[in-house]
Amino acid sequence: MKDYKHIRIVKIKENTSVEADDLIALERRVKISVNGKYLLSLYCTPLMIREFVVGVIHNEGLISGEWCADRMSIEYGDEILVDIPASGTVTEGERAVTSGCAGGISFVRPLPDSLLSDSSSFHADTVREIFREFQKKSEVYRLTGGVHSAALTDGKTILAFAEDIGRHNAVDKVIGYCLLENIPFEGSMMLASGRLSSEIVSKCARSRIPVVISRAAPTSLAIEIAGKTGVTIVGFMRGDRMNVYSCSNRIIV
Repeated sequence: MKDYKHIRIVKIKENTSVEADDLIALERRVKISVNGKYLLSLYCTPLMIREFVVGVIHNEGLISGEWCADRMSIEYGDEILVDIPASGTVTEGERAVTSGCAGGISFVRPLPDSLLSDSSSFHADTVREIFREFQKKSEVYRLTGGVHSAALTDGKTILAFAEDIGRHNAVDKVIGYCLLENIPFEGSMMLASGRLSSEIVSKCARSRIPVVISRAAPTSLAIEIAGKTGVTIVGFMRGDRMNVYSCSNRIIV
């Protein structure tokens, strides 16, 4: 499936109007089941669905015990139906509506017990250069203006990249891709296009990703969680400027 489509619109400028072609980001409902039993629904851009579901299960701890991503079935249509074979049990717990623009659901989970001990550090020039490369990869955003993007990098290359209508979804897709491809999180940076909320920082903390960077701002709770878990937050990454909100020792000037 594509992640955008053409439509006809009316463009108005001052007192004139004209019909024109436009590109808009696609949005689809994903219904997730475990062993044929419905679990939850989420809305996302209909690409990298396997990676998305793997990321959601990992980040939200939806299944305790064994489950198989390779045998996951995906049926594409007006809705995308996903069924996961699992010998483990489905986690039941408190759910919270996330602050994401796609209106996702997050299970309330405890943060890691120990501080992230990853001693990796990155020079500020390296951060600037890799973030510029990241922004150039956002093709669907340039076409539609309607998606967020996320990526994982080791500071040298971009190891995983995803775009989605939801900034949380984009992070889930990147983490899911890395899990499927056995890409390690140690010594990495998560790059994001949108606001760094508590949910996004929590996802990165649980995956032991030491640095999270965005062109936008972090929230107060995101900074608090980063301090408790040992995650470095960099916000307002724009041009030569950046703000470091926690664990600044990982960014070398």
